[in-house]
Amino acid sequence: MPQPSRRWGTLVGVSLASFMTFLDNNVVNVALPSIQRDLHVSLSGLEWIVSAYILVFSGLMLVGGRLSDIYGRRRMFLIGLAVFTGASLLSGLAGNETVLIAGRALQGVGAAMTVPSTLAIISETFGDAKERARAIGISSAAGALSLALGPLAGGFISQHFHWGWIFLINVPIGLATIAIAAYSMPARRPSSRRTLDVPGLLTSAVMLFSLTYALIEGHDEGWSSPLILAAFALAGVALAVLLAVETRTADPMVDPSLFRSVVFSGGNAALVLWGFGLIGVYFFTAMYLQDVLGFSPTRAGASFVPMALLMALTASIAAPVARRFGAARTVASGLTLIVVGLLLAARVGEHGRFIDLMPAFIALGIGSGFTMMPLNGAVIGVLPPERAGAASGILNTGREVSGLLGITVIGAILTGRQSSAIRGGATQLHAFLEGYQFAIAIAAVIVAVGIPVALATLPGAAPRTETAQPAPSGAELEKAGRRPAAD
Repeated sequence: MPQPSRRWGTLVGVSLASFMTFLDNNVVNVALPSIQRDLHVSLSGLEWIVSAYILVFSGLMLVGGRLSDIYGRRRMFLIGLAVFTGASLLSGLAGNETVLIAGRALQGVGAAMTVPSTLAIISETFGDAKERARAIGISSAAGALSLALGPLAGGFISQHFHWGWIFLINVPIGLATIAIAAYSMPARRPSSRRTLDVPGLLTSAVMLFSLTYALIEGHDEGWSSPLILAAFALAGVALAVLLAVETRTADPMVDPSLFRSVVFSGGNAALVLWGFGLIGVYFFTAMYLQDVLGFSPTRAGASFVPMALLMALTASIAAPVARRFGAARTVASGLTLIVVGLLLAARVGEHGRFIDLMPAFIALGIGSGFTMMPLNGAVIGVLPPERAGAASGILNTGREVSGLLGITVIGAILTGRQSSAIRGGATQLHAFLEGYQFAIAIAAVIVAVGIPVALATLPGAAPRTETAQPAPSGAELEKAGRRPAAD
């Protein structure tokens, strides 16, 4: 086990990497007008500047997890960081939209190589269960901060500096993170000899690329357009082929036995429901703040900072709560708070103020903190070490895709209700407000489904010993399917 200073140095590197890669999910949105003016980018080009990163990041996440299991997590983590940092430099210096889109796609490649390793690195670095839970909480807090600081940072930089600095700021941070990780992370040989599983890599990438593309482009192309229907059909066929291939492969990339673990399946389901509701509503609440309440883009981004700070603070202290009351009750309580927060947000109308939204943001922030860390901790606790990279990739892929699903489905509900209100004679503003409030209420119902899922599948409270709790081996995974007494 690494020395304490190197263990916590590893955590700093992992947390910084998580912060950077998730920040770039939304940092560019507020800067799009500046980019359009400077590079004379078409509307389609702007969409691809945003979408290229998410498309490649989501599409290659499972591949990145598998590669980290085979070639070593430290190696793939550092290579991914180097690619991400170099791509950020390319994006910041881009002189036309083609170079910028290419840079954003390369950022997605680097992120997909880096992120799937993070939870696995924490699991193998922190053998003691209490330290591991605390480390996961800190890493989750870093991801939570990026959710709100992205729009704020993007708005501030594009308003006061050249837009390229929203990418160039990653370069010094990325170089520092590489140095910290290279020094702190010990090189470890994979615990067992693994094969690449090329059919699994290809079919999983095709499935996720097709699904993500359809979700991103469906609104503009039309959900019934031949292109979008073909993309969904291709994703479905690729999923069927992937399942057929993986059940017949001796060393599958996506091990079907993982899903026989009740904790792993239930934890992933609860995380998808959380991401579906919260990230989807986050996107449309930013529109509500600007279009209904009249906030500037920078002020709208700043409005989410208190929620993000509460999310980060709660995630960092959620470990002892989960140990005391069990992951099941902790996550269920967090999801309940999120449901309450969504319903409170739906009550704020046309003449609301920021202070009127604070109760909702407080509930959403605390609820998300009590959801993310115990979920990650419970799922990572049942993973065999040799499968941790691929399984962590599944967890992170679910989170990314659930956010896109949330934006898509909640957006469709909002648009449908808005169109109905306009046909009934409502103004554009009142129609949007009616659609927004209805969509948030539906999102609350969807998130609420996660409460019984968490209670039924996640581990409850149990006496813990002071000795380290190693992650189970592959042979013990089947036993882990029966709600073990773990965090």
